[in-house]
Amino acid sequence: MKAMDGFLIIDKPAGLTSHDVVAKVRHMLHERRVGHTGTLDPFATGVLVVLVGRATRLAQFLSGLEKEYEAVIRLGYATDTGDITGKPIRDSEEDPVEAGKATGDSGQRWSKEEIEAALESLRAEIDQVPPMYSAKKQGGRRLYELARRGAEVERNPVKVCIYKFEAINLASQPTSELLKDNRDGTFDFEVRVACSTGTYVRTLAEDFGKRLGVGAHLAELRRTRVGDFQIQEAKTLEQLKVHFAEESLGRILYKPDEALSRLPYVDLSGDEVRRVQNGLPLKVSQALWSDGERVRMRDEHGNLIAVADFNTTEEALRPRVVITRENS
Repeated sequence: MKAMDGFLIIDKPAGLTSHDVVAKVRHMLHERRVGHTGTLDPFATGVLVVLVGRATRLAQFLSGLEKEYEAVIRLGYATDTGDITGKPIRDSEEDPVEAGKATGDSGQRWSKEEIEAALESLRAEIDQVPPMYSAKKQGGRRLYELARRGAEVERNPVKVCIYKFEAINLASQPTSELLKDNRDGTFDFEVRVACSTGTYVRTLAEDFGKRLGVGAHLAELRRTRVGDFQIQEAKTLEQLKVHFAEESLGRILYKPDEALSRLPYVDLSGDEVRRVQNGLPLKVSQALWSDGERVRMRDEHGNLIAVADFNTTEEALRPRVVITRENS
């Protein structure tokens, strides 16, 4: 395996798509094989796991990891995209933002109990309808392509799990400080969200607003964790450029095996490595894995050779994806 094979934890800046980041990394490292494991909206920032070289073959094992975010929900009006990039949607003839300005009042307020009840109602396995402005396909077309043409189609709800949905520092702050009054009829509410893959935090923000009887949208979004990969480990594109120029990429490029640290592993002998590199199954005895469980297969130095599925009937590990092949 080449020294360039591995993965990077990039702190995606606002204004770039995930595809833009991949293109920049590809250009910067002069490596054609670059991919990512989970899209972030252009206005969002934070953790983007970028796979490089042969490690791109691992994307299928990383796409389902739990995600965690810090976000700002703006209460006061909804938008057609569910986030700050969209156009405001009026629920009535009177614009709630303009109404707040006109009254000169701080507007509607909610108690801690009402806020917690709204959060609690969404902290579960829920059915979530994908937003029109999303990359999901329906009838062979991306939903956002239809939305840009002014069309809206019925979408089937998808089950997602919200593990954590909480106000940041809820216990230590009075309600007046939980809701930042923007003095225009809107309020900003900072939250932390941990959720299953496929969750739209934009939609979660809208649903939270509905629980409080007000339009809402996502004003800010920062992904702080993907699986075990934390924002503290993330590097900016500028830092990546410096490391590449200084030939110190190895300090921030993680080995492919580290990307799958949650999976059990087996260490192989030299002969077993060659067998697995040719895609052949490996007989095992007294295995502790369940049928179909995925297992990392490593050489004597701890380098990832393949990811296999365990077959109980055959008592064998069948390579599903081979990362390195003999003489490759």
